[in-house]
Amino acid sequence: MSTAEPTEQQPEPQGTPDALLGPADIRELAAVLGVRPTKQKGQNFVIDANTVRRIVRTAEVRPDDVVVEVGPGLGSLTLALLEAADHVTAVEIDDILAAALPATIEARMPAKKDRFALVHSDAMHVQELPGPAPTALVANLPYNVAVPVLLHMLDRFPTIERTLVMVQAEVADRLAARPGNKVYGVPSVKANWYAEVKRAGAIGRNVFWPAPNVDSGLVSLVRRTEPVKTTATKSEVFAVIDAAFAQRRKTLRAALAGWAGSAVAAETALTGAGISPQARGESLTVEEFAAIAEHKPAAERPAL
Repeated sequence: MSTAEPTEQQPEPQGTPDALLGPADIRELAAVLGVRPTKQKGQNFVIDANTVRRIVRTAEVRPDDVVVEVGPGLGSLTLALLEAADHVTAVEIDDILAAALPATIEARMPAKKDRFALVHSDAMHVQELPGPAPTALVANLPYNVAVPVLLHMLDRFPTIERTLVMVQAEVADRLAARPGNKVYGVPSVKANWYAEVKRAGAIGRNVFWPAPNVDSGLVSLVRRTEPVKTTATKSEVFAVIDAAFAQRRKTLRAALAGWAGSAVAAETALTGAGISPQARGESLTVEEFAAIAEHKPAAERPAL
């Protein structure tokens, strides 16, 4: 777990401080709705206005941005995003929270209610969004589904240029890890397929209700200006990544034997890509995984 990043609070900017939700507002709203945050749904509501404004600043949300937010909960971050962006679309799976959020927006930020849209759905099932195409993704992601949701949104909405997500600190470390790092793995490589990834700060436990028993971290993802150069498809590259890390302690010659059809075929693909068959997945870049996918023996590679 990274502990080097600051958790300092920044001065609250001038504007409409009463529009954002504070600890008492959050608890009152939850009581009115009969909402009790559950671990099963990964619900930890941010109760600090300075923190949500810090997230918006770190995300570099601009006045012309169309932001998509996943898991808005009671609306803490949503309101801060509406302060800064042109339009916000929130994706919420919970029936009660989804039903209540538009009323919260109208009550606390009525001038922006027409610049807000709600999608009541599981984010993993979202295939399209209402209104203009999103340019940014900013979200406090439930820890148990953070990586698949992030990858799905980046894949489905290529117009998303900038992403800032708050996730469990260990997940943040994995997403931002570089080759050779002990926590470098599937999330690291797949995220790098879409974007340049880096840690963007740490978040303490006391800004949440209920306080989680883990620390949180911010991860910044800026979409690649040019895709990874490869003749292989994304699914072909991801299949190599999955196979390499399914047995990460084995050499790639052994780990990729099932993917290639045999250890000999795996060695052929590796040497063709210029990679030692004795190397391990944790040492490879996404470009190198793509090169391996390109050199899969033709008889084993599915027709496109």
